[in-house]
Amino acid sequence: MKNSILDDTFFSRLEALSFNLKSNLSGYFGGKHLVSTYGQTVEFSDYRDYQLGDDIRRIDWNLYSRFEKYFIKLFTDERQMQVQIFVDCSGSMGKVNPVKKSYTMAAAAALGYLAIHNMDKVTFHTMRGNAAENKFGTIIGKSAFFRAVNELEKLKFEGDTDLEACITGTDISARNGLSVIVSDFFTESNWKKAVDYLLYKKRQVLLVQILLPEEIDPAYDGRINLIDAESEDIADGRNMKLKVNKAMRKAYLEAFADFRNDIHEFCKKRDAGFISLSTATPIEKVLFGELFNIGIIS
Repeated sequence: MKNSILDDTFFSRLEALSFNLKSNLSGYFGGKHLVSTYGQTVEFSDYRDYQLGDDIRRIDWNLYSRFEKYFIKLFTDERQMQVQIFVDCSGSMGKVNPVKKSYTMAAAAALGYLAIHNMDKVTFHTMRGNAAENKFGTIIGKSAFFRAVNELEKLKFEGDTDLEACITGTDISARNGLSVIVSDFFTESNWKKAVDYLLYKKRQVLLVQILLPEEIDPAYDGRINLIDAESEDIADGRNMKLKVNKAMRKAYLEAFADFRNDIHEFCKKRDAGFISLSTATPIEKVLFGELFNIGIIS
């Protein structure tokens, strides 16, 4: 990607990592993720008693010679998962500040590459208005992935996004992988219902919140004009002129802390992952730090 750290050196470092997905996900045959069911890999897992109809080639004859009883060898099963990445393309994600857009696309691309390198399938769902669009279909392999990333760079960020409508209106396969929502979650829509819908489909869920430093800790002082990046009408009631003082700034910081803590507690109760990122934090630190801390990658 242009003007980002996602160069060959960075991608090569990602190749040493892999997603830690839950073992009770089903997935597809042919991947790298160990699941709780038994399969046909070469990695031994356990024994069980022979039952009529079992393949006699899996009998351990060494154990039979010792105990005069038939035991079947069990091996681990590996599956290919599908990683769905939902990207919020509303105005607040990059219409005014291109740094936020670049950071959002870099985070999405890095997560996608991590999946592709580990033989998983990837879909990028761009969300705008009340619909999510999957322009590239199911991506398998690095060539298709890099073609998709080049197109993702051309996306426009504008208007607002109804996260609930976008995600609940998407056809979601059950129990076959990870769903990631990349957004600032500055929305009036019920994003919690979107998360619950993914969990109902028995998906593993990760929320990635992208924020500008001034959104976390605004340094504004005096009279300012506040313009809603998602508003198409300058006369919109969400746009206003006001005078910022210390008390107002303190109230904002308290409200913002409550806002972010609400997301954290909601995800914690539902066993969903959540990381909140500032664009001032290098993407590399995010992937090799924050995602390690919550156990999404290893």
